[in-house]
Amino acid sequence: MKFTIDECLAKLPLEANEKWPDGVWDIEPHSDGEISMVFFAPEKTDHQTSHEQNEYYFIARGSGTLVIDGEPKRAETGDAFFVRANSSHHFENFTDDFATWAVFF
Repeated sequence: MKFTIDECLAKLPLEANEKWPDGVWDIEPHSDGEISMVFFAPEKTDHQTSHEQNEYYFIARGSGTLVIDGEPKRAETGDAFFVRANSSHHFENFTDDFATWAVFF
């Protein structure tokens, strides 16, 4: 199955909620129970917290800083990052065109 950035962006944002007051800026185009893939393109602020699964980020476009357990890491198109389950993390100082794929397992 193929997923494109443009198709995912066309579906965002999803309706705002308490955690994401500016709208939800991620969608899950695939999940099989053990592995899921998410497309994430925050507009203003990344409100995410830790997750119960390990996660890989693949930066699809733009740039920013990924902060993992308080340690900042420069993130640019083409970069990949591993975030261990239950680690505090979020993106900050990202460009207007920033988008990333995330794989949870």
